[in-house]
Amino acid sequence: MVGCKGGDEDKEPTALVSVQVAEVKPTDLSQTVTVDAVLWPVNQAAITPKISAPVVAFHVPRGAHVKKGELLATLENRDLAAGVTENKGAFEQAEAVYATSTRASIPEDVQKSQLDAQQAKENLDAQTKVVESRQQLFDQGAMPRKDLDTAKVAYVQAKAAYEQAAKHLQFVQNGGEGQALKSAQGQLTQAKGKYEGAAAQLAYSEIRSPIDGVVTERPAYAGEMAAAGTPLITVMDTSAIIAKAHVSQDIAAQLKVGDAATISVNGGEPVAAKISQVSPALDPNSTTVEIWATTGKEGAGKNGQLRPGAAAKLSIETAHAKGALAVPSNALVKTDEGKTTVAVAGTDNVAHVREVQTGITDSKQSLVEIKSGVKAGEKVISNAAYALPDGTKIKIQAAGEEEKPGADKDDKDDKKDDKD
Repeated sequence: MVGCKGGDEDKEPTALVSVQVAEVKPTDLSQTVTVDAVLWPVNQAAITPKISAPVVAFHVPRGAHVKKGELLATLENRDLAAGVTENKGAFEQAEAVYATSTRASIPEDVQKSQLDAQQAKENLDAQTKVVESRQQLFDQGAMPRKDLDTAKVAYVQAKAAYEQAAKHLQFVQNGGEGQALKSAQGQLTQAKGKYEGAAAQLAYSEIRSPIDGVVTERPAYAGEMAAAGTPLITVMDTSAIIAKAHVSQDIAAQLKVGDAATISVNGGEPVAAKISQVSPALDPNSTTVEIWATTGKEGAGKNGQLRPGAAAKLSIETAHAKGALAVPSNALVKTDEGKTTVAVAGTDNVAHVREVQTGITDSKQSLVEIKSGVKAGEKVISNAAYALPDGTKIKIQAAGEEEKPGADKDDKDDKKDDKD
């Protein structure tokens, strides 16, 4: 009996490895990239006053929906209103002076110059006739030389007066009138500028919304000093939400504006979005690419889950494959040489290791596209492929069935002992 038992031990069968398999079959795959993102409003305005003045009143509470141009707050403005009144009076005075200059003063100057020139011309003509008459009398010996010289002096004076009057008339007509108009126009423009500046300062005391949106920040209270350049009220337009994220250059190269995406917060229901911007430049600190995904108006306030400032998950479909051969991702093995292999369960119950070329990865289905290396209908080992050398004998285990190591050998030993 001892000898018989020893012979049986020499012929002990090799143990089989129990494995689970998955069939290689055509499947529609979608590769999705999920990255961390921060939510931003589609538009926002941190409204800062241009003047420093106490707050008289706020007209909207935090959380209020406001329209573009709506009055949000009023600052102390009585001194500014007085300045507007003063400058308005100066402006109206300048308008009156301009009207007087254009309608009365300038035409009167022109008319006076014309009359002066006409009188000087008539006086010159008269003196010319006197000189000519006395010259004839002097030539006939009927008048002394002294009277002729007196007439010539009066003629020279009349001629000089006429030339001066003519030049003045020409100056008034050609240049003087224009300069006077420019002077009056300049005074009017200056007064108008001061008036508009005072009115603008008064307008700065009324804080109005530059956009449609919701009041999200209002840190001050009525009576406190509003400092110029310090935000007084923040308005956000949340009609759409932007998820901003940073991705690697490889992922960014697969994206384009218009690609479908989803945004989710704290595991909530995903909200549909689209890629609205892919930065053309790298972030110099992280060497990543910033991308934006924008929701539609119907998804921005969906259940109130997308709030600006919140952290979110941005999922983007980067590739699609219809009817592609696919295997479970846990069936793939990376070798030390960098190759990708799978173990095919042959009809001879032996594991055959093959090198494969992979495509896209569908993380939702935990499937990987196989471009070459296996055929449709073949079965690959999915649960123990990493530990199986080529040529290992296997036993296919149904899904959900627990493996009992050594069960085959124990059963044979019990049968052998019973026989003995």
